[in-house]
Amino acid sequence: MLAREWVAVTDQRTGLGWLAAQLWGERVLIASAVFVGFMMWLAGLHLGWVSFAVLLLVIAGLLRTERRMAESGGRTMASAAVPVPDIQPAPPPADDLSAIAAVLGALDAPALLISGLETIKLQNRAAEAIFGAIPGGSDLAGRIRAPGILDMVRDAIASGQPRETEHAERLPSETVYVVRIAPLAEKTSEPFWLLTFRDVSQARRIDRMRSDFVANASHELRTPLASLRGFIETLQGPARNDVKAHERFLAIMHEQATRMSRLVDDLLSLSRLELRSNLTPDQTVDLVPLLGHVRDSLQPLAADLGVDIVLDVPRHPVTVPGERDELVEVLENLIENACKYGQEGKRVDVMLSGGGDAPVELSVTDYGPGIPPEHVPRITERFYRVNVEASRSKKGTGLGLAIVKHILTRHRARLVVKSEMGKGTVFTVKF
Repeated sequence: MLAREWVAVTDQRTGLGWLAAQLWGERVLIASAVFVGFMMWLAGLHLGWVSFAVLLLVIAGLLRTERRMAESGGRTMASAAVPVPDIQPAPPPADDLSAIAAVLGALDAPALLISGLETIKLQNRAAEAIFGAIPGGSDLAGRIRAPGILDMVRDAIASGQPRETEHAERLPSETVYVVRIAPLAEKTSEPFWLLTFRDVSQARRIDRMRSDFVANASHELRTPLASLRGFIETLQGPARNDVKAHERFLAIMHEQATRMSRLVDDLLSLSRLELRSNLTPDQTVDLVPLLGHVRDSLQPLAADLGVDIVLDVPRHPVTVPGERDELVEVLENLIENACKYGQEGKRVDVMLSGGGDAPVELSVTDYGPGIPPEHVPRITERFYRVNVEASRSKKGTGLGLAIVKHILTRHRARLVVKSEMGKGTVFTVKF
């Protein structure tokens, strides 16, 4: 109290009062300055009171400047000598699942967050679409009834290592999943496991189609080749001088060679279509005269089979973007198949509708025995046949509808097949 009153009095009478006030507010600095002055006195440097006061002010100013720069975040000599560690923000609470839920929501594959007790904590929308809404805390075994997946989950939780298995669903359609479970790296209050389902149905289907194609192509080529080789050996051996056998065997050999030629042509056609599948046709074709041309070219075949081809087309032009030769191949395949496999109905109706602003549709209807429902989704696959013997007897290669599908895909059109056993089949092309 006395010191403060003395400061106030001296502040009114002389300029040294300001110095006293500053020094009183910086007691730590005063102590440092006194220590420096004392050390200088011991060294033999005798200073007067005025010089000592100036020294105090200089030391105080330097120390205060250093402190202010440190408080404002400026780089000082002390901070340059001693690095100050960066202050990192505190991590979020370990039991907060909001971040994990946001990540799961961004995944397009079904995913479930599972605890070490095999209870479901979270699921994303993709999982909800497959398994339905699952309340938090539900037991995994109550929602997924596949023993292989449950065994994999238990093994992964017990070992602490990721596991993976393949699971196939038969209903409502064949679907194949690669199911994987792995522990989360996040340090949470309890261990969590991420169970994901990756749909590989399309890849498995393509692999199966590729293997079927190689097997079927080999078989289709091997059969006529074996026939040709057998007849040639017969003609060179026991039937060398048998004129009647020559005529019969040569006719069969010609038929087998023609079959191989058709097969090779269809395979080459498919290869060309696959190379051009991403190129949209830049021409326009009028389907009305095109249908008349196809009917006239197939009239001899229809007459031999006892089938009448009936056209129902508009009087106005019906144009679509496309290439004429490829559309001719589509129409010939559809109408020829209808005549061959719907021969029992004795009639094939070809109807064209639309044009102008209306969508264009072309339908080919036969009144034969029809196609069993389980075969309809696969009839456009390569070498797929509903009846192998009937197809071969009608000189089919098993590639006609596959070619049709590829051409229509390139023309941005689609093929719709409807069939009823005993009543016939309708092939509709929608442009």
